[in-house]
Amino acid sequence: MSGTSSPGPAPDALELAALLCSRVCHDLISPVGAIVNGLEVLDDDPKPDDREFALDLIRKSARTASARLQFCRLAFGAAGSVSAQIDLGDAQNIAKGHFEDGKITLAWNLPRLLLPKNRVKLLLNLLVIAQQTIPRGGVLTVDPLGEGETMGFQITAAGLNARVSQPVAELLASGPTGAVDAHAVQPYYTRLLADACGISISLVAEGDKVVATAR
Repeated sequence: MSGTSSPGPAPDALELAALLCSRVCHDLISPVGAIVNGLEVLDDDPKPDDREFALDLIRKSARTASARLQFCRLAFGAAGSVSAQIDLGDAQNIAKGHFEDGKITLAWNLPRLLLPKNRVKLLLNLLVIAQQTIPRGGVLTVDPLGEGETMGFQITAAGLNARVSQPVAELLASGPTGAVDAHAVQPYYTRLLADACGISISLVAEGDKVVATAR
Protein backbone atom coordinates (compact mmCIF):
# COMPACT_ATOMS: atom_id res chain seq x y z
CA MET A 1 0.00 0.00 0.00
CA SER A 2 1.55 3.25 -1.08
CA GLY A 3 1.35 6.40 1.00
CA THR A 4 3.16 8.61 -1.52
CA SER A 5 0.35 9.17 -4.04
CA SER A 6 -0.92 12.72 -4.40
CA PRO A 7 -4.50 13.22 -3.27
CA GLY A 8 -7.01 13.31 -6.09
CA PRO A 9 -9.79 15.81 -6.59
CA ALA A 10 -12.53 15.35 -4.02
CA PRO A 11 -16.12 15.66 -5.26
CA ASP A 12 -18.03 18.74 -4.11
CA ALA A 13 -21.21 18.36 -2.05
CA LEU A 14 -23.53 18.20 -5.07
CA GLU A 15 -21.41 15.62 -6.86
CA LEU A 16 -21.07 13.50 -3.70
CA ALA A 17 -24.86 13.56 -3.24
CA ALA A 18 -25.35 12.51 -6.88
CA LEU A 19 -22.82 9.68 -6.59
CA LEU A 20 -24.44 8.35 -3.42
CA CYS A 21 -27.87 8.49 -5.06
CA SER A 22 -26.46 6.47 -7.97
CA ARG A 23 -25.08 3.96 -5.47
CA VAL A 24 -28.49 3.54 -3.82
CA CYS A 25 -30.24 3.20 -7.20
CA HIS A 26 -27.74 0.51 -8.20
CA ASP A 27 -28.71 -1.50 -5.10
CA LEU A 28 -32.44 -1.16 -5.77
CA ILE A 29 -32.74 -1.56 -9.52
CA SER A 30 -32.38 -5.35 -9.49
CA PRO A 31 -35.16 -6.25 -6.99
CA VAL A 32 -37.47 -3.53 -8.32
CA GLY A 33 -36.91 -4.78 -11.86
CA ALA A 34 -37.76 -8.31 -10.72
CA ILE A 35 -41.02 -7.03 -9.21
CA VAL A 36 -41.91 -5.41 -12.54
CA ASN A 37 -41.12 -8.66 -14.37
CA GLY A 38 -43.35 -10.61 -11.99
CA LEU A 39 -46.23 -8.18 -12.50
CA GLU A 40 -45.86 -8.47 -16.26
CA VAL A 41 -46.20 -12.25 -15.99
CA LEU A 42 -49.39 -11.79 -13.95
CA ASP A 43 -50.75 -9.35 -16.54
CA ASP A 44 -50.41 -12.07 -19.20
CA ASP A 45 -53.00 -14.21 -17.35
CA PRO A 46 -50.58 -17.10 -16.83
CA LYS A 47 -51.22 -20.74 -15.97
CA PRO A 48 -51.49 -21.50 -12.22
CA ASP A 49 -47.86 -22.66 -11.97
CA ASP A 50 -46.58 -19.54 -13.73
CA ARG A 51 -48.81 -17.36 -11.57
CA GLU A 52 -47.42 -18.89 -8.36
CA PHE A 53 -43.86 -18.44 -9.68
CA ALA A 54 -44.57 -14.77 -10.42
CA LEU A 55 -46.10 -14.16 -6.99
CA ASP A 56 -43.13 -15.84 -5.29
CA LEU A 57 -40.74 -13.67 -7.31
CA ILE A 58 -42.66 -10.53 -6.34
CA ARG A 59 -42.69 -11.50 -2.64
CA LYS A 60 -38.96 -12.24 -2.50
CA SER A 61 -38.01 -9.17 -4.52
CA ALA A 62 -40.21 -6.88 -2.41
CA ARG A 63 -38.54 -8.19 0.77
CA THR A 64 -35.11 -7.64 -0.78
CA ALA A 65 -35.97 -4.11 -1.91
CA SER A 66 -37.34 -3.25 1.55
CA ALA A 67 -34.22 -4.61 3.30
CA ARG A 68 -31.93 -2.67 0.98
CA LEU A 69 -33.90 0.54 1.44
CA GLN A 70 -33.74 0.24 5.23
CA PHE A 71 -30.00 -0.44 5.06
CA CYS A 72 -29.30 2.46 2.68
CA ARG A 73 -31.38 4.82 4.82
CA LEU A 74 -29.18 4.06 7.83
CA ALA A 75 -25.82 3.63 6.05
CA PHE A 76 -26.10 6.66 3.75
CA GLY A 77 -29.03 8.73 5.06
CA ALA A 78 -29.34 11.45 7.67
CA ALA A 79 -30.72 9.14 10.42
CA GLY A 80 -31.74 11.95 12.74
CA SER A 81 -29.89 15.02 14.00
CA VAL A 82 -26.13 15.56 13.98
CA SER A 83 -25.92 14.42 17.63
CA ALA A 84 -28.27 11.43 17.16
CA GLN A 85 -27.36 8.01 18.51
CA ILE A 86 -28.31 4.65 17.00
CA ASP A 87 -29.02 1.39 18.81
CA LEU A 88 -26.56 -1.30 17.72
CA GLY A 89 -29.37 -3.84 18.07
CA ASP A 90 -31.34 -2.00 15.37
CA ALA A 91 -28.20 -1.83 13.23
CA GLN A 92 -27.74 -5.59 13.66
CA ASN A 93 -31.29 -6.34 12.50
CA ILE A 94 -30.96 -4.09 9.47
CA ALA A 95 -27.55 -5.55 8.58
CA LYS A 96 -28.85 -9.12 8.83
CA GLY A 97 -31.77 -8.27 6.57
CA HIS A 98 -29.44 -6.76 4.02
CA PHE A 99 -26.49 -9.17 4.00
CA GLU A 100 -27.91 -12.60 4.85
CA ASP A 101 -29.08 -13.78 1.43
CA GLY A 102 -28.14 -17.47 1.44
CA LYS A 103 -24.53 -16.74 0.49
CA ILE A 104 -23.50 -14.57 3.45
CA THR A 105 -23.79 -15.31 7.18
CA LEU A 106 -23.37 -12.45 9.64
CA ALA A 107 -21.82 -13.23 13.05
CA TRP A 108 -22.52 -10.12 15.16
CA ASN A 109 -20.54 -10.04 18.44
CA LEU A 110 -21.18 -6.43 19.43
CA PRO A 111 -22.99 -5.51 22.66
CA ARG A 112 -26.34 -3.76 22.43
CA LEU A 113 -25.81 -0.08 23.20
CA LEU A 114 -26.29 3.37 21.73
CA LEU A 115 -23.47 4.79 19.61
CA PRO A 116 -23.11 8.10 17.75
CA LYS A 117 -24.77 7.77 14.36
CA ASN A 118 -21.63 8.37 12.28
CA ARG A 119 -19.85 5.55 14.10
CA VAL A 120 -22.71 3.17 13.26
CA LYS A 121 -22.82 4.41 9.66
CA LEU A 122 -19.07 3.74 9.46
CA LEU A 123 -19.63 0.19 10.71
CA LEU A 124 -22.33 -0.51 8.10
CA ASN A 125 -20.24 0.90 5.28
CA LEU A 126 -17.25 -1.19 6.34
CA LEU A 127 -19.51 -4.23 6.24
CA VAL A 128 -20.33 -3.45 2.61
CA ILE A 129 -16.63 -3.25 1.80
CA ALA A 130 -15.88 -6.47 3.69
CA GLN A 131 -18.70 -8.28 1.88
CA GLN A 132 -17.20 -7.33 -1.47
CA THR A 133 -13.97 -9.15 -0.56
CA ILE A 134 -15.82 -12.51 -0.54
CA PRO A 135 -17.75 -12.45 -3.84
CA ARG A 136 -18.55 -16.18 -3.60
CA GLY A 137 -20.04 -15.80 -0.11
CA GLY A 138 -18.90 -16.73 3.37
CA VAL A 139 -19.02 -15.38 6.91
CA LEU A 140 -18.74 -11.78 8.09
CA THR A 141 -17.74 -11.65 11.77
CA VAL A 142 -18.10 -8.33 13.61
CA ASP A 143 -16.13 -7.86 16.85
CA PRO A 144 -15.73 -4.83 19.13
CA LEU A 145 -12.44 -3.00 19.62
CA GLY A 146 -12.66 -1.24 22.96
CA GLU A 147 -15.93 -0.37 24.64
CA GLY A 148 -18.43 2.39 25.22
CA GLU A 149 -19.06 5.30 22.89
CA THR A 150 -15.48 5.19 21.58
CA MET A 151 -15.78 1.53 20.56
CA GLY A 152 -14.09 0.55 17.31
CA PHE A 153 -14.78 -2.46 15.13
CA GLN A 154 -13.08 -5.38 13.47
CA ILE A 155 -14.82 -7.14 10.61
CA THR A 156 -13.38 -10.45 9.42
CA ALA A 157 -14.52 -11.71 6.01
CA ALA A 158 -13.91 -15.42 5.51
CA GLY A 159 -14.85 -17.11 2.25
CA LEU A 160 -13.52 -18.91 -0.80
CA ASN A 161 -11.02 -16.78 -2.75
CA ALA A 162 -11.24 -13.86 -0.30
CA ARG A 163 -9.25 -10.98 -1.73
CA VAL A 164 -8.50 -7.30 -1.20
CA SER A 165 -9.06 -4.74 -3.93
CA GLN A 166 -5.89 -2.66 -3.81
CA PRO A 167 -7.59 0.55 -5.05
CA VAL A 168 -10.22 0.23 -2.31
CA ALA A 169 -7.60 -0.47 0.37
CA GLU A 170 -5.54 2.54 -0.74
CA LEU A 171 -8.60 4.79 -0.88
CA LEU A 172 -9.54 3.81 2.68
CA ALA A 173 -6.00 4.35 3.93
CA SER A 174 -4.97 7.55 2.16
CA GLY A 175 -7.95 9.01 0.31
CA PRO A 176 -8.54 9.32 -3.45
CA THR A 177 -5.61 9.49 -5.87
CA GLY A 178 -7.87 10.17 -8.86
CA ALA A 179 -11.41 11.27 -9.64
CA VAL A 180 -14.07 9.68 -7.45
CA ASP A 181 -16.62 7.86 -9.62
CA ALA A 182 -19.65 5.66 -8.90
CA HIS A 183 -17.38 2.66 -8.23
CA ALA A 184 -15.24 4.53 -5.69
CA VAL A 185 -17.87 6.62 -3.92
CA GLN A 186 -18.80 4.04 -1.27
CA PRO A 187 -15.24 3.51 0.08
CA TYR A 188 -14.65 7.26 -0.33
CA TYR A 189 -17.73 7.96 1.79
CA THR A 190 -16.51 5.40 4.32
CA ARG A 191 -13.23 7.30 4.58
CA LEU A 192 -15.16 10.55 5.15
CA LEU A 193 -17.13 8.91 7.98
CA ALA A 194 -13.91 7.62 9.56
CA ASP A 195 -12.37 11.10 9.40
CA ALA A 196 -15.50 12.60 10.99
CA CYS A 197 -15.23 10.08 13.84
CA GLY A 198 -11.48 10.57 14.28
CA ILE A 199 -10.93 6.89 13.45
CA SER A 200 -8.25 5.17 11.36
CA ILE A 201 -9.44 2.40 9.03
CA SER A 202 -7.66 -0.35 7.14
CA LEU A 203 -8.40 -3.32 4.90
CA VAL A 204 -5.80 -6.11 4.79
CA ALA A 205 -5.56 -9.75 3.77
CA GLU A 206 -4.59 -12.13 6.58
CA GLY A 207 -4.10 -15.64 5.22
CA ASP A 208 -7.38 -16.81 3.72
CA LYS A 209 -9.35 -13.96 5.32
CA VAL A 210 -9.72 -10.22 4.89
CA VAL A 211 -9.85 -8.00 7.95
CA ALA A 212 -11.31 -4.51 8.07
CA THR A 213 -10.58 -2.46 11.18
CA ALA A 214 -11.77 0.87 12.50
CA ARG A 215 -10.18 2.22 15.67
